[in-house]
Amino acid sequence: MLHQRTTTTKSLRRFATAISAAALGAGLLAGCGSGSDSAAGSAADRPGGETTATAGGAFPVTVEHAFGSTEIAKAPQRVVSVGYTDDQAILAFGVKPVGMVDQYPNPPGKTPDINTQWPWVKDKWGDTRPEVVMSNGDSGPNYEKIAALRPDLIIAVYSEIDQAAYDRLTKIAPTVGRTKTEKEPFSAPWQDNALHIAKALGKADEGAALVKSIDDKLTAAREANPEFADQTAVALSWYKNSVAPFTTTDVRGRMVTGIGFKGATEIDKIAGGSFYTVLSPERIDLIDVDRLFVIADQADQDALKKFKLFANLPAVKGGKVSYLLDSEGPAIGAAMSQSTLLSLPYAIDELVKSAQ
Repeated sequence: MLHQRTTTTKSLRRFATAISAAALGAGLLAGCGSGSDSAAGSAADRPGGETTATAGGAFPVTVEHAFGSTEIAKAPQRVVSVGYTDDQAILAFGVKPVGMVDQYPNPPGKTPDINTQWPWVKDKWGDTRPEVVMSNGDSGPNYEKIAALRPDLIIAVYSEIDQAAYDRLTKIAPTVGRTKTEKEPFSAPWQDNALHIAKALGKADEGAALVKSIDDKLTAAREANPEFADQTAVALSWYKNSVAPFTTTDVRGRMVTGIGFKGATEIDKIAGGSFYTVLSPERIDLIDVDRLFVIADQADQDALKKFKLFANLPAVKGGKVSYLLDSEGPAIGAAMSQSTLLSLPYAIDELVKSAQ
């Protein structure tokens, strides 16, 4: 997702999977050096030195991540999510975060928060209303709010926090950063993020089972639609009056290839490590592919359809475009953009249906 959009670019503003600080001119991203962990004590520090067994694991557990390693001494009771979609992975394991990122800005005057009302999370949240500890577009989390929530674990996996932010968070509670092998923020496969969070919650076996069930669903989609394998596809949106395609390493790009399409890797080359790029008119050829998936709310879809270079593409003229509303209506775009254990089953079904 792109941060700090103007009101005329609502769709990309709402993707809420964050943009690199370089693109924003902010200073969030920095080198991911090894950081000191912030353990909440070991088993020996608790009465009797016992470990607490949970489904799929036992505590204490140590999680290695981009900033070092963190020991979680016992099953956490008050979890704060600082990653843009981490709250959904946490929910998938039966834990309701006490704090979360306001991923999609809520329409003015509307309650409850849209982020707790998606079809794939509404039942999980129930009547619980978590505290917002960061809004999409903020330069970083609100440390005071997080501290006031008295968390015993902070999850910052699908996040662009840097070493300095991580160090501040660890002063509040044990913090788990993004996966150790993730070179660019938001580039790790959804499977890796899910398993990473599962381990931190002592749910490693449960996490593996959930990941397998979704991988099996993707496999079934590919097997049922073998024709996808012969087609190149791109997921894109409309940003700053330009076509903005997502890379094959972005969650939306991974979904497109996950159901069987070939990705357009040339887009990755010009994106320079970001999860998307904005195309100049002379590079519209990069989306001259067999199938297009447009993720945008209605106003941006309408604007894109009026853009002649887009309208003249063979795929558009041939009706090979899936127009997927982002946060409006069925919110298929939001489900794709989040690509979590909870949103993926819904997104896969809807994406395949749109391409048939």
